[in-house]
Formats: sequence, C-alpha cells, structure tokens
Amino acid sequence: MGVHYQFGYRIAQFLSRTLFDYRVVHRERIIEAGGAILAMNHESYLDPPLAGIACQREIYYLARKTLLDWPILGPILPHLNVIPVNQDRADMSALKNVIRLVRAGHSTVIFPEGSRTLDGDFMPALPGLGLIIAKTLAPVVPMRIFGAHQAFPRGGKPRLFTPITLVVGEPMFFTKADLVGEGRELYQSLSERVMQRIGAIRLE
Repeated sequence: MGVHYQFGYRIAQFLSRTLFDYRVVHRERIIEAGGAILAMNHESYLDPPLAGIACQREIYYLARKTLLDWPILGPILPHLNVIPVNQDRADMSALKNVIRLVRAGHSTVIFPEGSRTLDGDFMPALPGLGLIIAKTLAPVVPMRIFGAHQAFPRGGKPRLFTPITLVVGEPMFFTKADLVGEGRELYQSLSERVMQRIGAIRLE
C-alpha cells in the first residue's frame, strides 16, 4: 500500500471499530489478487472506506466529482485512489478509467445503484457495473452492508456506536457466454443480475 492509502486505511480501521462496532463476515471470499470488482449496496458515506478496510490490498473507488471540492478532505481523495465521476451524466471517462484499472489487475468497489439510498431500501441497478463486467469479464464479489443507513443516513447526522456489518457473498464469474444481447440492454441485465445476488445476502 502507498503511504497515504495506508495511513487512511489505519484511521478507517480504528474509527470503524471504535465508533461503529464494524465487522466483516466471510472476509475470505474477497478476491485479493488480480482484477476484481467488489459490488455493494450503497447506504451511506461510510460505505467506501468500510469496503476498503475489508480488503488486504488497495482498492479504487468512484466518487462524485464535487467531493473533490470539499475543504481539507477533497485534496486528499485522489491520494486514496478516488476516481472522480460526474453524476449529472453518463461519465464514460470515469468508467473507462475503471475498466483500465481492472484489466491491469486492480480491484475496485462499484455501487450498482449509483448513489446512496434515501430510505434504506435498494434502488434500481444502473448499467455502469454491467458495462465494466462486459468489457473486463472480471470476477465480481457481491457484498451487502447492514446498518450503515442507520449509522449515517443520507441527509442526516452520524449516529455513533450503531453496529455495522458487511457480509461478503460468493464470487460471481463471467464468460463470453454471459454476454447475451448488446449495448445498454446487456449492461443493464448484468447489473441487475449482480444486484439480485446482493439482495439475496442475509445478515449472519
């Protein structure tokens, strides 16, 4: 790990354990070598760092571009492997960047829903994840986070000491035989397939 990433990693580990009683179930299912996609539901600002500290290696993150404008935190984010994305439109440059990284053997966390839930329920999957799968055929590790919405809801304030659990599902492997259809229809179906697997994960 790079120096900046390792520093952020250790801080996130300490805060998650002391402030939110964070735990990971089935950590051994995470793919720690080679190109891989971690696909996870999106409940809170806490999700990216909590996904990151579940892994033993550096991972990359997509985050909305405006976060880089935040004072203090914004300039640090690029050093923590954050890839800015414009959420006002389909940001193909960000997706191409992710595809390049996965092909090069890196791991990235992707939120199929695209943004944080307002009420804790799942939102429809967007085609971006499916595009990355179709272009890389990288294995996907479905993960589901529980308690993050209660700990730090969208538009709300943090509620300290709320337990948060990340449950890791069995990896999904794709081949060219899975690329039935083309374009947006194909990408949408792949995203929905992964989202279904995330939804099937239960709290243990």
